[in-house]
Amino acid sequence: MSALSKSKLLAYVQCPRQLWLEVHRPELRAKLDNAEQLKAVGNRVGELARRLYDPEGHGELIDVQADGFGLALARSRDLLAVDHPIFEASFSAGGARFFADILEPIGGHAWKLVEVKSTGSLKDYHLADVAVQAYVADRAGVDLQSIAVAHIDTSWTYLGGGDYRGLLIERDVTERAKAASVQVAGWIEGAQAVLKARASPKVRRGRHCSVPFECGFADYCRSIEPDPPYPATWLPRVTSQAIKTLIEDRGPLDMRDVPDHLLNPVQQRVKVHTLEDRVYFDAEAALLALCPHGLPAYFLDFETIQFAVPIWPETRPFQQIPFQFSLHHLDAEGACNHDGFLDLTGDNPAEALARSLVSMCGEAGVIFAYNAGFERGVMLALAEQLPALAGALRGIAGRLVDLLPVARQHFYNPSQKGSWSIKAVLPAIAPDLRYQDLDGVQHGGMAQEAYLEAIRPETAPDRRAVLQRQLERYCELDTWAMVRLWQFFTGQSGAGGSNQK
Repeated sequence: MSALSKSKLLAYVQCPRQLWLEVHRPELRAKLDNAEQLKAVGNRVGELARRLYDPEGHGELIDVQADGFGLALARSRDLLAVDHPIFEASFSAGGARFFADILEPIGGHAWKLVEVKSTGSLKDYHLADVAVQAYVADRAGVDLQSIAVAHIDTSWTYLGGGDYRGLLIERDVTERAKAASVQVAGWIEGAQAVLKARASPKVRRGRHCSVPFECGFADYCRSIEPDPPYPATWLPRVTSQAIKTLIEDRGPLDMRDVPDHLLNPVQQRVKVHTLEDRVYFDAEAALLALCPHGLPAYFLDFETIQFAVPIWPETRPFQQIPFQFSLHHLDAEGACNHDGFLDLTGDNPAEALARSLVSMCGEAGVIFAYNAGFERGVMLALAEQLPALAGALRGIAGRLVDLLPVARQHFYNPSQKGSWSIKAVLPAIAPDLRYQDLDGVQHGGMAQEAYLEAIRPETAPDRRAVLQRQLERYCELDTWAMVRLWQFFTGQSGAGGSNQK
Protein backbone atom coordinates (compact mmCIF):
# COMPACT_ATOMS: atom_id res chain seq x y z
CA MET A 1 0.00 0.00 0.00
CA SER A 2 1.29 3.47 -0.87
CA ALA A 3 2.32 5.90 1.83
CA LEU A 4 -0.55 7.69 3.52
CA SER A 5 -0.75 11.46 3.28
CA LYS A 6 -0.81 13.46 6.48
CA SER A 7 -4.39 14.57 5.79
CA LYS A 8 -5.59 10.98 5.46
CA LEU A 9 -3.85 9.95 8.66
CA LEU A 10 -5.46 12.84 10.53
CA ALA A 11 -8.83 11.88 9.04
CA TYR A 12 -8.29 8.40 10.53
CA VAL A 13 -7.42 9.92 13.92
CA GLN A 14 -10.66 11.91 13.88
CA CYS A 15 -12.80 9.01 12.64
CA PRO A 16 -11.83 5.72 10.90
CA ARG A 17 -15.04 5.76 8.89
CA GLN A 18 -14.19 9.22 7.55
CA LEU A 19 -10.93 7.86 6.14
CA TRP A 20 -12.61 4.85 4.54
CA LEU A 21 -15.27 7.01 2.90
CA GLU A 22 -12.68 9.57 1.79
CA VAL A 23 -10.86 6.88 -0.20
CA HIS A 24 -13.61 4.49 -1.26
CA ARG A 25 -16.76 6.68 -1.47
CA PRO A 26 -15.61 10.30 -1.93
CA GLU A 27 -18.78 11.10 -3.88
CA LEU A 28 -20.73 10.91 -0.59
CA ARG A 29 -18.89 13.92 0.81
CA ALA A 30 -21.09 17.02 1.06
CA LYS A 31 -19.64 20.41 0.26
CA LEU A 32 -19.20 22.38 3.46
CA ASP A 33 -20.41 25.97 3.44
CA ASN A 34 -17.14 27.62 4.39
CA ALA A 35 -14.68 25.17 2.82
CA GLU A 36 -13.60 27.45 -0.03
CA GLN A 37 -13.30 30.46 2.24
CA LEU A 38 -11.13 28.54 4.73
CA LYS A 39 -8.94 27.26 1.92
CA ALA A 40 -8.46 30.78 0.59
CA VAL A 41 -7.52 32.05 4.04
CA GLY A 42 -5.03 29.22 4.51
CA ASN A 43 -3.44 29.92 1.14
CA ARG A 44 -3.15 33.62 1.93
CA VAL A 45 -1.51 32.98 5.31
CA GLY A 46 0.84 30.44 3.74
CA GLU A 47 1.88 32.91 1.06
CA LEU A 48 2.58 35.62 3.64
CA ALA A 49 4.52 33.16 5.79
CA ARG A 50 6.91 32.48 2.92
CA ARG A 51 7.54 36.20 2.57
CA LEU A 52 8.01 36.67 6.30
CA TYR A 53 10.45 33.77 6.68
CA ASP A 54 12.33 34.61 3.51
CA PRO A 55 12.30 38.41 3.09
CA GLU A 56 15.29 38.36 0.73
CA GLY A 57 13.68 35.79 -1.54
CA HIS A 58 16.51 33.25 -1.39
CA GLY A 59 14.31 30.30 -0.44
CA GLU A 60 13.19 27.41 -2.66
CA LEU A 61 9.50 26.65 -3.25
CA ILE A 62 8.70 23.12 -4.37
CA ASP A 63 5.61 22.94 -6.58
CA VAL A 64 4.30 19.39 -6.42
CA GLN A 65 1.44 20.25 -8.78
CA ALA A 66 3.92 21.22 -11.49
CA ASP A 67 6.70 18.74 -10.74
CA GLY A 68 4.78 15.65 -9.69
CA PHE A 69 5.26 13.84 -6.40
CA GLY A 70 8.29 11.78 -7.44
CA LEU A 71 10.27 14.79 -8.61
CA ALA A 72 9.18 16.80 -5.56
CA LEU A 73 10.54 14.06 -3.28
CA ALA A 74 13.86 13.97 -5.10
CA ARG A 75 14.21 17.74 -5.18
CA SER A 76 13.37 17.99 -1.47
CA ARG A 77 16.13 15.52 -0.69
CA ASP A 78 18.64 17.42 -2.82
CA LEU A 79 17.77 20.77 -1.23
CA LEU A 80 18.69 19.48 2.22
CA ALA A 81 22.25 20.34 1.22
CA VAL A 82 21.48 24.07 0.87
CA ASP A 83 21.51 26.70 3.59
CA HIS A 84 18.37 28.64 2.81
CA PRO A 85 14.66 28.07 3.55
CA ILE A 86 12.70 25.38 1.74
CA PHE A 87 8.94 25.69 1.29
CA GLU A 88 6.60 22.73 0.70
CA ALA A 89 9.41 20.16 0.92
CA SER A 90 7.97 16.65 0.66
CA PHE A 91 9.14 13.52 2.46
CA SER A 92 7.89 9.94 2.49
CA ALA A 93 8.99 7.23 4.92
CA GLY A 94 7.58 4.74 7.40
CA GLY A 95 4.28 4.43 5.54
CA ALA A 96 3.38 8.13 5.55
CA ARG A 97 4.24 11.35 3.74
CA PHE A 98 3.90 15.07 4.32
CA PHE A 99 4.69 18.50 2.91
CA ALA A 100 6.58 20.88 5.19
CA ASP A 101 5.28 24.44 5.16
CA ILE A 102 8.70 25.81 6.08
CA LEU A 103 12.10 24.23 6.66
CA GLU A 104 14.70 26.64 8.04
CA PRO A 105 18.41 25.69 8.14
CA ILE A 106 19.92 26.03 11.61
CA GLY A 107 23.49 24.93 10.89
CA GLY A 108 25.29 21.62 10.49
CA HIS A 109 22.65 20.20 8.13
CA ALA A 110 20.06 20.50 10.91
CA TRP A 111 16.65 21.97 10.31
CA LYS A 112 13.78 23.73 12.00
CA LEU A 113 10.31 22.79 10.80
CA VAL A 114 7.59 25.43 11.01
CA GLU A 115 3.97 24.40 10.51
CA VAL A 116 1.90 27.48 9.59
CA LYS A 117 -1.69 27.72 10.81
CA SER A 118 -4.34 30.34 10.09
CA THR A 119 -5.80 30.06 13.59
CA GLY A 120 -5.43 32.62 16.35
CA SER A 121 -3.89 30.22 18.86
CA LEU A 122 -2.16 26.87 19.24
CA LYS A 123 -4.74 24.08 19.11
CA ASP A 124 -4.56 20.57 20.51
CA TYR A 125 -5.06 19.04 17.07
CA HIS A 126 -1.97 20.86 15.79
CA LEU A 127 0.10 18.43 17.86
CA ALA A 128 -1.20 15.44 15.90
CA ASP A 129 -0.26 17.32 12.74
CA VAL A 130 3.35 17.94 13.77
CA ALA A 131 3.63 14.45 15.31
CA VAL A 132 3.13 12.93 11.85
CA GLN A 133 5.78 15.23 10.43
CA ALA A 134 8.26 14.43 13.20
CA TYR A 135 7.70 10.69 12.66
CA VAL A 136 8.20 10.82 8.88
CA ALA A 137 11.15 13.21 9.07
CA ASP A 138 12.93 10.96 11.54
CA ARG A 139 12.53 7.92 9.30
CA ALA A 140 13.49 9.91 6.21
CA GLY A 141 16.76 10.92 7.86
CA VAL A 142 15.92 14.62 8.14
CA ASP A 143 17.68 16.11 11.16
CA LEU A 144 14.85 18.09 12.76
CA GLN A 145 16.33 19.85 15.76
CA SER A 146 13.37 22.17 16.25
CA ILE A 147 9.63 22.04 15.51
CA ALA A 148 7.31 25.02 15.82
CA VAL A 149 3.73 26.00 15.03
CA ALA A 150 3.37 29.53 13.70
CA HIS A 151 -0.12 30.92 14.16
CA ILE A 152 -1.69 34.35 13.83
CA ASP A 153 -1.03 36.82 16.65
CA THR A 154 -4.46 38.28 17.39
CA SER A 155 -2.95 41.15 19.42
CA TRP A 156 -0.93 42.44 16.45
CA THR A 157 -2.12 45.56 14.62
CA TYR A 158 -1.68 46.04 10.90
CA LEU A 159 -0.23 49.47 10.12
CA GLY A 160 -0.77 49.28 6.36
CA GLY A 161 1.45 49.36 3.33
CA GLY A 162 1.53 45.58 2.96
CA ASP A 163 3.89 45.21 5.93
CA TYR A 164 2.81 42.05 7.75
CA ARG A 165 5.87 41.59 9.92
CA GLY A 166 4.56 40.43 13.28
CA LEU A 167 1.43 38.75 11.92
CA LEU A 168 2.67 35.30 12.96
CA ILE A 169 3.85 34.16 16.35
CA GLU A 170 5.80 30.94 16.90
CA ARG A 171 5.17 28.29 19.54
CA ASP A 172 7.93 25.76 20.09
CA VAL A 173 6.44 22.26 20.19
CA THR A 174 9.59 20.21 19.65
CA GLU A 175 9.31 18.02 22.72
CA ARG A 176 5.57 17.53 22.45
CA ALA A 177 5.75 16.72 18.75
CA LYS A 178 8.48 14.13 19.20
CA ALA A 179 6.73 12.61 22.21
CA ALA A 180 3.46 12.33 20.28
CA SER A 181 5.21 10.87 17.24
CA VAL A 182 5.47 7.48 18.97
CA GLN A 183 1.72 7.07 18.32
CA VAL A 184 2.04 7.59 14.59
CA ALA A 185 3.13 4.04 13.70
CA GLY A 186 -0.06 2.79 15.35
CA TRP A 187 -2.12 5.30 13.39
CA ILE A 188 -0.54 4.12 10.13
CA GLU A 189 -1.20 0.46 10.94
CA GLY A 190 -4.78 1.18 11.92
CA ALA A 191 -5.42 3.36 8.87
CA GLN A 192 -4.04 0.74 6.49
CA ALA A 193 -6.25 -1.92 8.06
CA VAL A 194 -9.30 0.31 7.65
CA LEU A 195 -8.51 0.98 3.99
CA LYS A 196 -8.08 -2.73 3.24
CA ALA A 197 -11.56 -3.51 4.60
CA ARG A 198 -14.33 -4.11 2.07
CA ALA A 199 -16.87 -2.16 4.10
CA SER A 200 -16.64 1.02 6.14
CA PRO A 201 -16.00 0.50 9.85
CA LYS A 202 -18.85 0.83 12.29
CA VAL A 203 -18.40 4.03 14.27
CA ARG A 204 -20.97 5.67 16.50
CA ARG A 205 -21.82 9.24 15.69
CA GLY A 206 -20.62 11.68 18.32
CA ARG A 207 -18.44 14.66 19.05
CA HIS A 208 -15.85 13.52 16.53
CA CYS A 209 -18.35 14.28 13.74
CA SER A 210 -17.54 17.96 14.15
CA VAL A 211 -14.36 18.12 16.29
CA PRO A 212 -11.75 19.17 15.46
CA PHE A 213 -13.25 19.64 11.97
CA GLU A 214 -16.71 19.44 10.48
CA CYS A 215 -16.94 16.16 8.59
CA GLY A 216 -18.27 16.26 5.04
CA PHE A 217 -19.74 12.76 5.47
CA ALA A 218 -21.98 13.71 8.41
CA ASP A 219 -25.17 13.62 6.33
CA TYR A 220 -24.33 10.16 5.03
CA CYS A 221 -23.61 8.84 8.52
CA ARG A 222 -26.85 10.36 9.73
CA SER A 223 -28.70 8.52 6.97
CA ILE A 224 -27.41 5.13 8.11
CA GLU A 225 -27.70 5.95 11.80
CA PRO A 226 -30.72 8.27 12.03
CA ASP A 227 -31.40 10.57 14.94
CA PRO A 228 -33.92 9.27 17.47
CA PRO A 229 -37.33 10.99 17.54
CA TYR A 230 -36.23 13.41 20.29
CA PRO A 231 -32.45 13.81 20.05
CA ALA A 232 -30.60 14.64 23.24
CA THR A 233 -28.68 17.19 21.18
CA TRP A 234 -31.81 19.36 21.42
CA LEU A 235 -31.09 19.87 25.11
CA PRO A 236 -29.70 23.41 25.30
CA ARG A 237 -26.34 24.49 26.67
CA VAL A 238 -25.15 21.09 27.87
CA THR A 239 -22.21 21.66 30.20
CA SER A 240 -22.81 18.70 32.51
CA GLN A 241 -20.03 16.16 32.12
CA ALA A 242 -22.49 13.41 33.06
CA ILE A 243 -24.72 14.21 30.06
CA LYS A 244 -21.74 14.61 27.74
CA THR A 245 -20.40 11.21 28.81
CA LEU A 246 -23.81 9.62 28.34
CA ILE A 247 -24.08 11.00 24.80
CA GLU A 248 -20.51 9.96 23.95
CA ASP A 249 -21.07 6.44 25.27
CA ARG A 250 -24.43 5.92 23.58
CA GLY A 251 -24.03 7.87 20.35
CA PRO A 252 -27.28 9.40 19.04
CA LEU A 253 -29.31 9.52 22.23
CA ASP A 254 -32.99 10.20 22.80
CA MET A 255 -33.68 12.85 25.43
CA ARG A 256 -36.17 10.39 26.97
CA ASP A 257 -33.11 8.38 28.00
CA VAL A 258 -31.48 11.29 29.82
CA PRO A 259 -32.41 11.09 33.54
CA ASP A 260 -34.28 14.13 34.83
CA HIS A 261 -31.90 14.60 37.75
CA LEU A 262 -29.11 15.45 35.28
CA LEU A 263 -31.09 18.33 33.74
CA ASN A 264 -31.20 21.96 34.76
CA PRO A 265 -34.62 23.73 34.80
CA VAL A 266 -34.38 25.04 31.22
CA GLN A 267 -33.31 21.64 29.88
CA GLN A 268 -36.12 20.01 31.85
CA ARG A 269 -38.60 22.45 30.33
CA VAL A 270 -37.35 21.63 26.84
CA LYS A 271 -37.65 17.92 27.51
CA VAL A 272 -41.16 18.09 28.96
CA HIS A 273 -42.62 20.43 26.35
CA THR A 274 -40.92 18.66 23.46
CA LEU A 275 -42.19 15.24 24.53
CA GLU A 276 -45.67 16.61 25.14
CA ASP A 277 -45.59 18.73 21.95
CA ARG A 278 -46.81 21.66 24.00
CA VAL A 279 -45.84 25.34 23.84
CA TYR A 280 -44.55 27.00 26.98
CA PHE A 281 -45.31 30.71 27.25
CA ASP A 282 -45.42 32.68 30.49
CA ALA A 283 -46.99 35.76 28.94
CA GLU A 284 -47.32 37.62 32.22
CA ALA A 285 -43.66 37.17 33.13
CA ALA A 286 -42.54 38.18 29.63
CA LEU A 287 -44.64 41.33 29.82
CA LEU A 288 -43.29 42.18 33.28
CA ALA A 289 -39.73 41.73 32.00
CA LEU A 290 -40.32 44.28 29.23
CA CYS A 291 -42.58 46.72 31.10
CA PRO A 292 -39.71 48.86 32.45
CA HIS A 293 -38.72 49.59 28.86
CA GLY A 294 -41.46 51.66 27.27
CA LEU A 295 -41.61 53.50 23.97
CA PRO A 296 -39.88 54.93 22.04
CA ALA A 297 -37.73 51.89 21.32
CA TYR A 298 -35.11 50.89 18.77
CA PHE A 299 -34.24 47.42 17.45
CA LEU A 300 -30.63 47.01 16.30
CA ASP A 301 -28.63 44.35 14.50
CA PHE A 302 -25.07 44.43 13.12
CA GLU A 303 -23.46 42.47 10.32
CA THR A 304 -19.69 42.16 10.71
CA ILE A 305 -16.68 40.81 8.89
CA GLN A 306 -13.36 39.57 10.21
CA PHE A 307 -10.11 38.94 8.38
CA ALA A 308 -7.44 36.49 9.49
CA VAL A 309 -5.07 38.74 7.53
CA PRO A 310 -6.20 42.36 8.04
CA ILE A 311 -6.72 44.45 4.92
CA TRP A 312 -7.29 47.85 6.56
CA PRO A 313 -4.72 49.81 8.60
CA GLU A 314 -5.21 50.00 12.36
CA THR A 315 -7.13 46.72 12.47
CA ARG A 316 -6.20 43.38 14.04
CA PRO A 317 -6.54 39.78 12.87
CA PHE A 318 -10.05 38.36 13.46
CA GLN A 319 -11.32 41.74 14.68
CA GLN A 320 -15.09 42.02 14.28
CA ILE A 321 -15.58 45.00 11.97
CA PRO A 322 -19.19 46.10 11.38
CA PHE A 323 -20.08 46.93 7.79
CA GLN A 324 -23.87 47.09 8.13
CA PHE A 325 -26.65 47.69 10.60
CA SER A 326 -30.43 47.67 10.53
CA LEU A 327 -32.47 49.84 12.88
CA HIS A 328 -36.21 49.66 13.37
CA HIS A 329 -37.80 52.38 15.50
CA LEU A 330 -41.12 52.40 17.34
CA ASP A 331 -42.11 55.93 18.33
CA ALA A 332 -44.10 56.88 21.43
CA GLU A 333 -47.37 56.03 19.64
CA GLY A 334 -46.06 52.69 18.36
CA ALA A 335 -45.61 53.74 14.74
CA CYS A 336 -42.74 51.85 13.10
CA ASN A 337 -40.08 52.99 10.66
CA HIS A 338 -36.82 51.56 9.44
CA ASP A 339 -33.36 52.87 8.67
CA GLY A 340 -29.97 51.31 8.20
CA PHE A 341 -26.40 51.54 6.96
CA LEU A 342 -24.36 49.52 4.48
CA ASP A 343 -20.92 50.33 3.10
CA LEU A 344 -19.74 48.43 0.02
CA THR A 345 -16.94 50.79 -1.02
CA GLY A 346 -14.21 48.42 0.10
CA ASP A 347 -12.85 50.99 2.57
CA ASN A 348 -12.90 50.38 6.31
CA PRO A 349 -16.59 51.02 7.10
CA ALA A 350 -16.19 51.43 10.87
CA GLU A 351 -16.14 55.21 11.25
CA ALA A 352 -18.90 55.94 8.74
CA LEU A 353 -21.05 53.26 10.36
CA ALA A 354 -20.42 54.64 13.85
CA ARG A 355 -21.37 58.15 12.81
CA SER A 356 -24.59 56.93 11.20
CA LEU A 357 -25.42 54.86 14.28
CA VAL A 358 -24.95 57.81 16.63
CA SER A 359 -27.09 60.01 14.40
CA MET A 360 -29.94 57.51 14.01
CA CYS A 361 -30.12 56.32 17.64
CA GLY A 362 -30.42 59.78 19.15
CA GLU A 363 -29.90 60.22 22.87
CA ALA A 364 -32.92 58.50 24.43
CA GLY A 365 -34.94 55.34 24.10
CA VAL A 366 -34.22 51.70 24.84
CA ILE A 367 -32.30 49.79 22.15
CA PHE A 368 -33.24 46.14 21.87
CA ALA A 369 -30.91 43.55 20.40
CA TYR A 370 -30.96 39.76 20.31
CA ASN A 371 -27.96 38.35 22.13
CA ALA A 372 -27.03 41.94 22.88
CA GLY A 373 -23.57 41.12 24.17
CA PHE A 374 -22.43 40.97 20.56
CA GLU A 375 -23.76 44.42 19.66
CA ARG A 376 -22.40 45.82 22.91
CA GLY A 377 -18.95 44.38 22.20
CA VAL A 378 -18.92 45.84 18.69
CA MET A 379 -19.90 49.29 19.96
CA LEU A 380 -17.37 49.33 22.77
CA ALA A 381 -14.66 48.28 20.32
CA LEU A 382 -15.69 51.15 18.05
CA ALA A 383 -15.50 53.51 21.02
CA GLU A 384 -11.89 52.43 21.60
CA GLN A 385 -11.02 53.06 17.96
CA LEU A 386 -12.87 56.37 17.57
CA PRO A 387 -12.20 58.67 20.56
CA ALA A 388 -14.31 61.49 19.13
CA LEU A 389 -17.38 59.24 19.14
CA ALA A 390 -16.50 57.24 22.24
CA GLY A 391 -18.91 58.96 24.62
CA ALA A 392 -21.88 58.67 22.28
CA LEU A 393 -21.11 55.04 21.43
CA ARG A 394 -20.77 54.06 25.08
CA GLY A 395 -24.04 55.84 25.77
CA ILE A 396 -25.77 53.79 23.07
CA ALA A 397 -24.21 50.60 24.42
CA GLY A 398 -25.59 51.49 27.85
CA ARG A 399 -29.12 51.63 26.44
CA LEU A 400 -29.02 48.08 25.08
CA VAL A 401 -31.51 45.53 26.40
CA ASP A 402 -31.29 41.87 25.40
CA LEU A 403 -34.42 40.12 24.11
CA LEU A 404 -32.76 36.70 24.13
CA PRO A 405 -33.06 36.09 27.93
CA VAL A 406 -36.74 37.08 27.78
CA ALA A 407 -37.34 34.48 25.08
CA ARG A 408 -35.26 31.82 26.81
CA GLN A 409 -36.88 32.27 30.22
CA HIS A 410 -40.49 32.71 29.19
CA PHE A 411 -41.12 31.03 25.83
CA TYR A 412 -40.47 27.68 24.19
CA ASN A 413 -42.06 25.98 21.21
CA PRO A 414 -41.08 22.36 20.40
CA SER A 415 -40.37 23.49 16.83
CA GLN A 416 -37.31 25.31 18.19
CA LYS A 417 -35.56 21.97 18.84
CA GLY A 418 -33.80 23.36 21.89
CA SER A 419 -32.51 26.51 20.17
CA TRP A 420 -33.34 30.12 20.99
CA SER A 421 -31.60 31.60 17.98
CA ILE A 422 -33.81 34.22 16.40
CA LYS A 423 -34.15 31.99 13.34
CA ALA A 424 -35.54 29.21 15.57
CA VAL A 425 -37.89 31.42 17.61
CA LEU A 426 -39.28 33.55 14.77
CA PRO A 427 -41.24 30.79 12.95
CA ALA A 428 -42.92 29.90 16.24
CA ILE A 429 -44.31 33.39 16.85
CA ALA A 430 -44.42 34.86 13.32
CA PRO A 431 -44.71 32.04 10.77
CA ASP A 432 -45.35 34.58 8.01
CA LEU A 433 -41.70 35.70 8.25
CA ARG A 434 -39.30 33.21 6.68
CA TYR A 435 -35.57 33.67 6.19
CA GLN A 436 -35.63 30.94 3.56
CA ASP A 437 -37.87 33.14 1.41
CA LEU A 438 -35.16 35.79 1.13
CA ASP A 439 -33.29 36.02 -2.15
CA GLY A 440 -29.59 35.19 -1.90
CA VAL A 441 -28.62 36.03 1.66
CA GLN A 442 -30.38 33.95 4.32
CA HIS A 443 -27.91 33.74 7.22
CA GLY A 444 -24.86 35.47 8.64
CA GLY A 445 -22.33 33.35 6.79
CA MET A 446 -23.99 34.17 3.48
CA ALA A 447 -23.99 37.86 4.45
CA GLN A 448 -20.23 37.76 4.93
CA GLU A 449 -19.73 36.00 1.59
CA ALA A 450 -21.95 38.56 -0.15
CA TYR A 451 -20.04 41.42 1.43
CA LEU A 452 -16.67 40.00 0.38
CA GLU A 453 -17.90 39.57 -3.18
CA ALA A 454 -19.40 43.06 -3.25
CA ILE A 455 -16.20 44.85 -2.19
CA ARG A 456 -13.99 43.11 -4.75
CA PRO A 457 -12.87 45.66 -7.36
CA GLU A 458 -13.67 43.25 -10.18
CA THR A 459 -17.32 42.84 -9.13
CA ALA A 460 -19.58 44.39 -11.78
CA PRO A 461 -21.80 47.33 -10.68
CA ASP A 462 -25.03 45.51 -11.50
CA ARG A 463 -23.93 42.47 -9.47
CA ARG A 464 -22.92 44.75 -6.60
CA ALA A 465 -26.39 46.33 -6.68
CA VAL A 466 -27.98 42.87 -6.42
CA LEU A 467 -25.80 42.01 -3.43
CA GLN A 468 -26.65 45.32 -1.79
CA ARG A 469 -30.38 44.62 -2.04
CA GLN A 470 -29.93 41.11 -0.66
CA LEU A 471 -27.87 42.34 2.30
CA GLU A 472 -30.32 45.11 3.09
CA ARG A 473 -33.31 42.77 3.04
CA TYR A 474 -31.57 40.20 5.22
CA CYS A 475 -30.42 42.63 7.90
CA GLU A 476 -33.79 44.40 7.88
CA LEU A 477 -35.54 41.10 8.56
CA ASP A 478 -33.31 40.54 11.60
CA THR A 479 -34.56 43.72 13.27
CA TRP A 480 -38.16 43.39 12.07
CA ALA A 481 -38.11 39.93 13.64
CA MET A 482 -37.17 41.57 16.95
CA VAL A 483 -40.06 44.02 16.60
CA ARG A 484 -42.41 41.08 16.11
CA LEU A 485 -40.94 39.30 19.14
CA TRP A 486 -41.38 42.44 21.25
CA GLN A 487 -44.98 42.80 20.07
CA PHE A 488 -45.68 39.16 20.86
CA PHE A 489 -44.13 39.31 24.33
CA THR A 490 -45.98 42.53 25.18
CA GLY A 491 -49.33 41.33 23.84
CA GLN A 492 -49.33 43.69 20.87
CA SER A 493 -49.04 41.18 18.08
CA GLY A 494 -51.22 43.15 15.73
CA ALA A 495 -49.48 46.46 16.24
CA GLY A 496 -47.11 48.41 14.06
CA GLY A 497 -46.02 48.01 10.48
CA SER A 498 -42.91 47.05 8.57
CA ASN A 499 -40.83 47.86 5.58
CA GLN A 500 -40.75 44.11 4.86
CA LYS A 501 -42.81 43.12 1.86
